[in-house]
Amino acid sequence: MMAKSKYLVIADEIKKRILEGVYPARELMPDQNSLAKEFQVSRMTVKKSLDRLASSGLIYKQSGLGTFVLGNIPIKAAGDTPANAFNGLTEQHGAEKIESKVISFEVKFPSVDIQKRLDVAKDSPVYEIIRLRIVEGDPLILEHTFMPVNLVPGLNEEILKSSIYEYLHHELKLKFGGAYRKIRACLPDEYDKKYLNASEHDPMLEFEEIVWLNNGKNIEYSTSRNRFDKRSYTVLDVNDF
Repeated sequence: MMAKSKYLVIADEIKKRILEGVYPARELMPDQNSLAKEFQVSRMTVKKSLDRLASSGLIYKQSGLGTFVLGNIPIKAAGDTPANAFNGLTEQHGAEKIESKVISFEVKFPSVDIQKRLDVAKDSPVYEIIRLRIVEGDPLILEHTFMPVNLVPGLNEEILKSSIYEYLHHELKLKFGGAYRKIRACLPDEYDKKYLNASEHDPMLEFEEIVWLNNGKNIEYSTSRNRFDKRSYTVLDVNDF
């Protein structure tokens, strides 16, 4: 099992302090230099920790003023997931809570549709991956993913059973540049019924995305599906002007 990244440990500690009132809501937090000195890490590591907390709505960073504590958002529930997250399910929930079942894993030439979505040539091989993500024993998400083989060398079933994003970021040293995402409701298909225990008329949430690297190359096209009662997505908007 991979050791937890330092910035995640710091984020967890700051979150604990916020929830316990050590850092009261609507007040300024200690600045990044003070936190870096306390935790004996770089200012960049502290910034990464704060960015994670800001994406979940616990804090609000105002340029020129500092970082304010917002505290818990009243409408936010335990199963909510930020729609703009780049960290993946394993990091969101913790590796000890996640099990990944590989349903299929193939290397093939892309269809016309996948060529367009990944911006690859017809003779450029891609991985096609279907995984069931299980959280604390409960089937949660069915993922259908395509990735160019030339951008993700060495991908194998052992990696698929843990975290693809960990492999991309820590082993291949790849950095995401952005993503286009679309969320929609749909009816269950046979895979949903088989792997997510969806009934005939259970609404499904489908999360479709194209992710590109900081060099502009598309690295992932995927759809993730879950039952309506298992997961919801949130968007945090901050007016910074």
